[in-house]
Order: sequence, then C-alpha cells, then structure tokens
Amino acid sequence: MNKSELIEALSLEKDLTHKRAEHIVNLIFNSMTEELSNDGRIEIRGFGSFVVKEYKAYTGRNPKTGETIQVKNKKLPFFKVGKELRERVDS
Repeated sequence: MNKSELIEALSLEKDLTHKRAEHIVNLIFNSMTEELSNDGRIEIRGFGSFVVKEYKAYTGRNPKTGETIQVKNKKLPFFKVGKELRERVDS
C-alpha cells in the first residue's frame, strides 16, 4: 500500500472527501516526521515503534570507482515491529 492508496482507503472507510482524507494522512505523517526529527520516539501499540538510531562516521568505498571515502555520522529512522503485528503476519 502506498500513500495514495491509504488516502483512498481512509476516504472510503470514513466517507470523507479525498482532500480531507489527504489532509489527515499528511497531518499524521508530518507529526511523525517532526517527532523523529526532534529525536523523539513513536509507539503504536500492536503495530510497532519508530526510533532514531545514530550511526558513527566510518570509512567506506565508492562501489563504482573503488575510491575510499569518509562517510559522515548520521541519524536514520528505524522501525521495530510489535509483537501483535509480527504474530498476525506470521500466522
């Protein structure tokens, strides 16, 4: 499912206009993005949690040229699946 399919499903399920459903989905995604940008954590019971992991700088290699490069430290979002979702998908 992609974002437009999620908007369509919400619109049909709750009898909303496409524009209103799109606004709701964007509000949720923007709120989640802002929370993670502020090093926050998002937990959705029964689904999973989103956290930001920090990775230290390291020496990497350009796969195209083989040249050694320095990769800067970075932060990336990480999703950890919840027990209930894991069990439902696995069954």
